[in-house]
Amino acid sequence: MNIIGRLTADAKASILKDERSVVNFSIAVNDSYKNKQGEWINLTEYVDCSFWQSPKVIPVLTQGTLVELTGWATARAWTTQSGEPKARINFHTSQFKILKRGEKKVVENVTQEDNHSGSNPENDDLPF
Repeated sequence: MNIIGRLTADAKASILKDERSVVNFSIAVNDSYKNKQGEWINLTEYVDCSFWQSPKVIPVLTQGTLVELTGWATARAWTTQSGEPKARINFHTSQFKILKRGEKKVVENVTQEDNHSGSNPENDDLPF
């Protein structure tokens, strides 16, 4: 089974009691359809995912990255202590393909002095 979606946050690795590691992340899967009235309905489903093969994938599984996952899904249902029914789908990922990398937001702190340091940007020797 394959699904395509965007990571909702950076992936995180966990070490289990038996010393196995698992990488957990969540993706948003978008779908749309026309209803009987001819209006477009947009849906977003969130799927919890796990990858058991190696934590080395964490640097590429970042928020916003569009991925195609291959694997299988399991569902679990439970009742909270307050009696509310809950359900989750977990996608056990065996392979993935990066379709488009997420854009990292880089925040720079620039002071007033840094902006007016006397250098002329037109004369800077750029490495590209």
